[in-house]
Amino acid sequence: MINTEKMLETLTMWVSTYSIKIVAAILVFIIGKWISKKLSKTLEVLLQKYQIETTLINFLKNMAYYTLLIMVIIAAAGQLGINTTSFLTIIGAAGLAVGLALKDSLSNFASGVMLILFHPFRQGDVITTAGATGKVTSIAIFSTTLTTPDNQRVIIPNSAITGNTITNITANPTRRVDLVVGIGYDDDISKVKQILTDLVQSDARVLKDPAPAIAVTELGDSSVNLAVRPWVNTGDYWGVLCDLTEKIKITFDQEGISIPFPQRELHVVHEKQHETT
Repeated sequence: MINTEKMLETLTMWVSTYSIKIVAAILVFIIGKWISKKLSKTLEVLLQKYQIETTLINFLKNMAYYTLLIMVIIAAAGQLGINTTSFLTIIGAAGLAVGLALKDSLSNFASGVMLILFHPFRQGDVITTAGATGKVTSIAIFSTTLTTPDNQRVIIPNSAITGNTITNITANPTRRVDLVVGIGYDDDISKVKQILTDLVQSDARVLKDPAPAIAVTELGDSSVNLAVRPWVNTGDYWGVLCDLTEKIKITFDQEGISIPFPQRELHVVHEKQHETT
């Protein structure tokens, strides 16, 4: 027969022993969760003050919140008398295993943080990196997306970007157009330089400052090479480059200026065979 009085005594002892611990654990969890939210919100405001990218702010805020929440849960478990040392050991071992398994992903994450913090390029810039050239359409935590001039989408892991040279083509407001024009050795250099100067100055997109440079740079095997270097706004670069190249060819044809191409002369030597009789 079950001893009712003994059961009630045991239940009363259990409630009196653990009720305070349960209440304490609940209070620790509720207060700790509230503090975690406040601290993560404070971190968000602080990062916004320094104009950090929204993507990174949200990621760091959530990471801070859940890290603090895990600590709160462990503290609440400790109030119940649970040995939290084993929890910490398990969490540490799990963190190490996850870190080793996601080594490449963590590398991409770290690189993404660097790209967002240091701004080697921004969304909308045209860059060359990791063997690809295109317009930056998005910068995420793990990868960056480019759109190439022929409208292909290229997704590059962030670690590949930070591990390579980054050329930001549109970072500066102006660019220099570099053209090399070859003329024949019989052509009048002074006349050619004047023609090139007139062509450059006639284009309203060419900037006055810095002044365009036109000079002989090389006496080649088959041509005298001149450098034509006008400065333009970055957005006008390709238009000026293509238009100026076309105008140079048309004007040279009209003015009788030759544009030589590599040639080779072949000399054939005939040797007489002497017959011995």
